[in-house]
Amino acid sequence: MTATESWIRRFHPSPAARVRLVCLPYAGGSAVYYYPVSRALAPSVEVLAVQYPGRQDRLAEPGIDDAGELAGQIAAALRPLLDRPVALFGHSMGAVLGFEVARLLERDGIVPVRLFASGRRAPSTFRDERVHLLGDAGILAELRTLDGTASGVLDDEEIVSMALPALRSDYRAIERYRAEPGAMISAPITALAGDRDPRASIDEVQAWQRHTSAAFELLTFPGGHFFLTEHAARIIPLIADRLVGTAARE
Repeated sequence: MTATESWIRRFHPSPAARVRLVCLPYAGGSAVYYYPVSRALAPSVEVLAVQYPGRQDRLAEPGIDDAGELAGQIAAALRPLLDRPVALFGHSMGAVLGFEVARLLERDGIVPVRLFASGRRAPSTFRDERVHLLGDAGILAELRTLDGTASGVLDDEEIVSMALPALRSDYRAIERYRAEPGAMISAPITALAGDRDPRASIDEVQAWQRHTSAAFELLTFPGGHFFLTEHAARIIPLIADRLVGTAARE
């Protein structure tokens, strides 16, 4: 298996698509979270969903607890797929990884058509969060606070025991991440925020504007940290609108 095959899932291959959208999951998340997005956008946009190690079909692999290393390996896996315009969509931890992947691609002369940064405060903001230092019960309490996982799943001890190592690794990566001072990209940024998100205030999400030399927009939705799931029927067409029009101009 190549690095690309290991890291990237194409649920709906779309060879005629003029643009590809790389989707990066949240902490503890997996590529399959973006299956509905892939189904809805195909065949106009081909979704490349990233599968981090330590979960699902990569369960036997150790997690990567450094955001820079994660971004570097994702960027390397994407390189054979950069034969057409590419955009990035990341939720929560995935937004930070999308930003760092975009920076790496731009160093190679490839400017993404857009970064969608969802449910995450800007890299230039900081909160001293230490969930990764908590015991198992503390991490599970954090998940319940965010309401990103069905309570029935959290009560399944077998599933939880398999998921906790990846969760802890992801939290360690994102909580120890520090952006380089003045870090920016040339791609436009669309930031998405839930108006009751306990982990990313509207002002903190607005601060993504500091990280692009191109256009910026902020879209807000009712809800908490996982507003994305609740408002998928509104958000997916917004993604398509930004990408299909851009690809037509390429």
